[in-house]
Amino acid sequence: MVTIKVDNLIDFVADVFGHAESSAEEARRIATYLTTANLTGHDSHGVIRVPVYIRWKKTGNVVPNQTAEVVVDTPSLAVVDGKFGYGQTVTPVAVKLGIEKCKKAGLAAVALRNAGHIGRVGDWAEMAAAEGLVSVHFVNAAGSLLVAPFGGVEKRLSTAPYCVGIPREGQDPIVLDFATSIVAEGKCLVASRGGKKLPKGALIDADGTLSEDPHVLYGPYTPDGPRDHTKGTGAIRAFGEHKGSGLAFICELLGGALTGTGATAPNRQFANGMLAFYIDPKVVDPANFFDGEIARYSNFIRETKPVAGVDQVLIPGDPERMTRAERTKNGIPLPDDTWAAIVNTAREVGVSEVSIQRATA
Repeated sequence: MVTIKVDNLIDFVADVFGHAESSAEEARRIATYLTTANLTGHDSHGVIRVPVYIRWKKTGNVVPNQTAEVVVDTPSLAVVDGKFGYGQTVTPVAVKLGIEKCKKAGLAAVALRNAGHIGRVGDWAEMAAAEGLVSVHFVNAAGSLLVAPFGGVEKRLSTAPYCVGIPREGQDPIVLDFATSIVAEGKCLVASRGGKKLPKGALIDADGTLSEDPHVLYGPYTPDGPRDHTKGTGAIRAFGEHKGSGLAFICELLGGALTGTGATAPNRQFANGMLAFYIDPKVVDPANFFDGEIARYSNFIRETKPVAGVDQVLIPGDPERMTRAERTKNGIPLPDDTWAAIVNTAREVGVSEVSIQRATA
């Protein structure tokens, strides 16, 4: 395990993308968002993605320095085509547009199509919450067949994230952000590279056997080599039996089919689609009952007597806040296999050995 200071990690990852044709601004933006995912404890959407992103760039599945295009623009609704640019570049364009429209009308919807991997969806909910807005996000990952629907053993769904952000006066927002599968694919990636093991029964093999072995999803792989989910014989399972599977199906239809990205299908280019709704609480609730009620109910939940082995009942966003504070102070831990894969990618794109050594200083 290596532990890297936050600023060092951002600088290093920015150097990697700067050597892979991204502008200095884009490279730092990608590095900052990926590192922020690690800061909040979402290692599955953090810098472990660097080798994947660079591989996609080399194969043309993601385009550096892309400019998003607004293809539909009404007072309350827009459609933005990311044109397969890095998600960290094109998604802020769509979110800012949604924020602007919501502030004018009180309610807005924005469909984002054909975006490169948009990372931790909670980032975009936090971006809206910083402007005082509630947001709801339905996301899919077209071309990323990973999850078996309830009752099946074959990949038919993406991990289809769902996210809600709620602002609070003078406090961090409440953010609920999860994959509709038992684990995100990135957690399988983390487990395969020496990180946290998968929960019991997170995967299902072709014969219906439940498993926690990442090889079921990826097939054979070397410690620091690439992971290809098309090579495995099994799939990730949807969470919550038919409920998670049903929510994933809706994310595919709203985040994928409705946005124009397309619901997940085999043999197509990877792209995230996101349908996001933005609501201004000040318009709905001019008496400001909402914020006080959030505080009351949050405390009511936190005061629940915990089950044995649990220190405290938490609300969405609490684990991320605690992890962010700890890792900001002490640095971001990365399994040795994860760091080796990132370093190998850095060398492939021409990052100097001096830069590599500086990252761990």
